[in-house]
Amino acid sequence: MAKSKFMGRLLQSTIFVGAMAAAAPALAQDDESDTIVVTGTRIQRAQNLVGTSPVTEIGAQEFDERGVLRVEDVVNTLPQAFGAQSVQVSNGATGTASLNLRGLGSNRTLTLVNGRRLPYGSTTIAAPDVNFVPAQLIERVDVLTGGASATYGSDAIAGVVNFILNDDFEGFRIDGNWSTYQHTNDNDELQGLLSDFAAGNPTQFRVPDGSTWGGEAVDVTALFGGDIDGGRGHITAYVGYQNQNEIRQDSRDYSQCAFGAAGDEFTCSGSATNQFTNFLDVGGGFGAPFANGLAALDETTGDIVAYDGTTDTFNFNPFNFFIRPSERYQFGAFADYELAEGLEFYSELMFMDNRTNAQIAPSGVFGGGVAGQSGGINCDNPFLSDQAVDVLCTAQGLSAEDGDVAEGVIFLRRNVEGGPRNNDLRHTTYRGVVGLRGDIGDTGLAWDVSGQYANVHRAETYNNELSIQNVSRALNAVRNDDGDIVCAVNADDNVANDDPNCAPYDIFSPAGPSEAALGYIGQPLILDGQIEQVVVQALINGELGEVGLTSPLATAPAAFALGVEYRRDRLSSEPSSNYISGDGFGQGGPTLPIEGAQDVYEIFGELNVPLIQDRPFIDQFGLDLAYRYSSYTNSSEGTRDTSFDTESYKAGFDYAPSADIRFRGSYQRAVRAPNIFELFSNQQVALFDLTADDEGRYDPCATSNPAATPEQCARTGVTADQYGNIADNPAGQFNQFIGGNPDLQPETSDTFTIGAVIEPGFLDRFSLSVDYFDIQVEDFVDQVSPNLSLQQCLETGSEFFCGLVNRGDGGTLFANPTGFITATDVNTGEISTSGIDVLSRWTFPVAEQGDVTMDFVGTWVESLETLPLPGLEEQRYDCVGLYGGACGTPNPEWRHKLSFRWDTGLNLGLTAAWRYYDAVDVVQSDESQQAVFGSSFAPVNETLDSQNYIDVSARYELSEMATLRAGVNNVFDKEPPLSSVVGAGLGNGNTYPTVYDSLGRYIFIGGTIDF
Repeated sequence: MAKSKFMGRLLQSTIFVGAMAAAAPALAQDDESDTIVVTGTRIQRAQNLVGTSPVTEIGAQEFDERGVLRVEDVVNTLPQAFGAQSVQVSNGATGTASLNLRGLGSNRTLTLVNGRRLPYGSTTIAAPDVNFVPAQLIERVDVLTGGASATYGSDAIAGVVNFILNDDFEGFRIDGNWSTYQHTNDNDELQGLLSDFAAGNPTQFRVPDGSTWGGEAVDVTALFGGDIDGGRGHITAYVGYQNQNEIRQDSRDYSQCAFGAAGDEFTCSGSATNQFTNFLDVGGGFGAPFANGLAALDETTGDIVAYDGTTDTFNFNPFNFFIRPSERYQFGAFADYELAEGLEFYSELMFMDNRTNAQIAPSGVFGGGVAGQSGGINCDNPFLSDQAVDVLCTAQGLSAEDGDVAEGVIFLRRNVEGGPRNNDLRHTTYRGVVGLRGDIGDTGLAWDVSGQYANVHRAETYNNELSIQNVSRALNAVRNDDGDIVCAVNADDNVANDDPNCAPYDIFSPAGPSEAALGYIGQPLILDGQIEQVVVQALINGELGEVGLTSPLATAPAAFALGVEYRRDRLSSEPSSNYISGDGFGQGGPTLPIEGAQDVYEIFGELNVPLIQDRPFIDQFGLDLAYRYSSYTNSSEGTRDTSFDTESYKAGFDYAPSADIRFRGSYQRAVRAPNIFELFSNQQVALFDLTADDEGRYDPCATSNPAATPEQCARTGVTADQYGNIADNPAGQFNQFIGGNPDLQPETSDTFTIGAVIEPGFLDRFSLSVDYFDIQVEDFVDQVSPNLSLQQCLETGSEFFCGLVNRGDGGTLFANPTGFITATDVNTGEISTSGIDVLSRWTFPVAEQGDVTMDFVGTWVESLETLPLPGLEEQRYDCVGLYGGACGTPNPEWRHKLSFRWDTGLNLGLTAAWRYYDAVDVVQSDESQQAVFGSSFAPVNETLDSQNYIDVSARYELSEMATLRAGVNNVFDKEPPLSSVVGAGLGNGNTYPTVYDSLGRYIFIGGTIDF
């Protein structure tokens, strides 16, 4: 929508203003000692302390009302949160769950537990894994959006999510939850589409119809706690178990096939690597039946025939998980003990073992031959039909009798017989904190010294992959002197090179491969590694009234916090030898070891100064200041050490002309140091997604009718002979060359916030806050988008962008690792975002039937801009209201959540919530972005419509000791918006499940028993 519509939206929201949802302005936390802790500062006061940066709070009741097992599902209902890793990611899953505030990336969101940072989530992702956080212990979640590096250190660019856990529980409690998903398949248009495809290919297509249930999950947590030694200490402990069943994409009519686009309608697409062999001409020398570089195998005769895009394209969706199965064990304990007056010991011990399986379609020969991925087939291969020999060999002047090899052809054949690929991912995490804290006499000062250690162990077994080396040997089949079909490596006289395990792999005849061949070509890939984090911190803080630092116009003294911190993050990742060599057809390239460490020494300070209080027209006016200096050393075996220093700081104000209204604002300079992955990951070939145009072409220089001109394609390395003869990849996946860069420098960001909090005295228990935010990140660590590089090379002929495009054999960018677009990590240009957050809460009585609380949280995003590289202002693009390509997951201009909670006073509580997402358009449809991304797109993908979800739940207190709850999220079984260009990763099942409700109704029941 146009920006001018925002005021109308804001006016509507203000009309609702009492009915406003999901989270209220979080100001402070009170505990029994009257000390107040505010997320965003380390200062603690015995009097009211309000933050100058806006904080949104999610209360513990929100987790019960949504009945979820996973904390990210609740946080992601906030409009400040965007899609990130979750249990609904399968292809590209890390096995973790992460948070992404403001759409700036999950590695720019700092995640804390009780104010202390979590370690890297895994050996493949830096963002912390929030699976580690026990949902039933959450007391509240504070979400501070905007820079907070001066307070907490690196990574807090987009903001901070602080999980405050209940560490002073009394008694014994058992909490249980059961949930499932239900969806009614009744999309007539899609069912008709599937019926058409199922008629021609019933083995790969079916029509899900009617009601389907699945994805059952159970969660049980035992919580117990109490005082020890006459109240001198306290212990809280918990044990939890969670089990989530899978849902596959073949259970929904909107995800049973991988969508392609046919103008303004969807069609079923897929991969050219089919369950029967397809042939790809990468040499350009084969004639009929090859067309557009492709031909197919007739599975009944073994002959080579023309490629049919319907029957010869593999439907990989039915194998893929929509939601991964997982099993999780958790336990932990929190303790404190008064050693002496004014001296206390405390500790936090937490453990998690989480196992999940990321399943995708079977692996295959993704462009291989007798010489590996360079292709070719021996003309005397006994599995080839006479017609196949004529097409591949005789027509080229080659002879089987002479032992010739037909070069320039590679094979695409799905290993359906071997079963789907599944990545068995296990994360075992330990985290311990021990510390001492106490008072410094009667000075009003306190000190705190602590040490923290965390270890994340990742064990991965990637099953049912194919060995490139073994496939190459097994495809090179011949007859020996006895007339038996054997691997050529075992038929010659060179006994030293024999491979006794090699069994010939038949992908050319109707008989198909033998069990012996399947056993030989398959292999597991294994990765083992760990993350270690050590944090040592010393802090002194308190009020300075005892030393006379109180403004003459104020009643409260200044307060401060001053500390030092040492942190070490170390990563060690050890793949198996076949991972390292890249000997996996479905991997896109090698997975190489990573070893490195980052040490940081920091000193930081904060100062909160009330300047004027309790004066006419100035109820409160004060300043909030912070500063942090950090010194980094980065080291890795085999890579030169690097170092850099950073500074971050904050200045904020708080002005309340009366108790009814308060204005606040802040400026923060935040930093993010490049992490170990960005610094030391080895460079390798991986996959990325291109977006199809309105005629279904992904590569603009592919097919017999390329979208780009000969001159444009020549800029990317296409020769005159290749133009019009380059094969496209119907799966839309192409090669990129990625990896780390030890020369990276820190990112810096500037965050401005200004807003107001209104709590009018004439309206009891009502609050409203409106805050404007503006975040700009410079020296943004990222890849130069391969989509952008290809588009800009075609359009402008830029030497820089064209230098990143490397056409491989046959001119393709996917057929083998020689074709790729370079996208290694660099300090690029800028990324920025701005907008307005609106939050409100109003609690009021309903006659004599209890209280109703209405909560609202909404965000209008004014801009979400990226400058790919410094100096290329004409390439700046804004992703607000767009999705796909470089803009990634949907970026709605407006999102909100509105909820009503009615505590009836009859032991019954009822909740209803409305979640809303604005419509978004595919990136190529936005006229202002077409110079960057091009203007060609399929109309069916143009718009993902606005989404409205209704959630309801109820809570009933059976007694003082027992409570039941039940609910339904997405009550009306709303289908997710669909597109054929969602890609892999955060796009899954033709939609974005990390953004939208993708599985239908979520139904849950649960209960709590206290003893």
